[in-house]
Amino acid sequence: MISLVEFFSDLSNPALAFLPKALLISVISSIVCGVVGTHVVLRGMAFVGDAVAHAVFPGIAIAFVLQGSVLLGGAVAGAVVALLIAMFSQRRRVKEDTVIGIFFAAAFASGVVFISQVDGYTASLTSFLFGSITGVSTGDIILTAVVGLVVIVLLALLAPQLTAVTLDRETARAMNLPTMLLDVLLYVAVTAAVVISVQTIGNILVLALLVTPAATARMLTDKFSVMSAIAAGVGTCSSLVGVYLSWALDLPTGATIVLVATAFFLLSWCLSPRHGLFKRRISADNSQGAVFS
Repeated sequence: MISLVEFFSDLSNPALAFLPKALLISVISSIVCGVVGTHVVLRGMAFVGDAVAHAVFPGIAIAFVLQGSVLLGGAVAGAVVALLIAMFSQRRRVKEDTVIGIFFAAAFASGVVFISQVDGYTASLTSFLFGSITGVSTGDIILTAVVGLVVIVLLALLAPQLTAVTLDRETARAMNLPTMLLDVLLYVAVTAAVVISVQTIGNILVLALLVTPAATARMLTDKFSVMSAIAAGVGTCSSLVGVYLSWALDLPTGATIVLVATAFFLLSWCLSPRHGLFKRRISADNSQGAVFS
């Protein structure tokens, strides 16, 4: 295992130019996913986040085969699948969650079929499913930063309206808020967060980057703005520690980042000053003591 000093030395090594790029794009993706994930967790949309990750895969695969924009391909695929779901969900014979499961599984399978047409597709498929830090370019970083900034600014501007819909949809409708438009914009934000994170953490694990830091923040605060900031911070720390450990121990980067994020969640679940396991145990013991005193 290499030390932190050696890791920082590698970051400045011209022969390892991909390493600082991988670290930077991981941090950017984590910040965006943390902010977007706050809405996902509060709305109970974890299944939707997982579904979006599957939906964008064929677009990413086609863009890869045609050597086009992965971000554009993923966005188009997500929009097409969302439209199909909206159309088929109008028939109440089949419930919406069933339609989502059918089309997102079909979308993921389509992506695998497209990737299989590329010579040496096994390596490409592994890269998409589990992430790869070696292929990050300066253009990828710039595009990720721009898209991430747009998503964060959009959510910040719409935070009061989105929060109102999250807390009570019927009241939001009574206030004449455009609930359907707000839902669409949030789905677009989730899609963008998923697409920019796929290269680093992979299609399968990206849901963890959306949900785990936000769930950790939920254990620590009840205030929405603070929760978003903590989620972004936890995601950033998970990426920094995860990239270091993956490099030091020769582990898969995406999986290591997810495991670090999970460790943070478990710590918050146990040690949260307001909602942690130990706090609840102490409160229960104090209550029993008060009864018998």
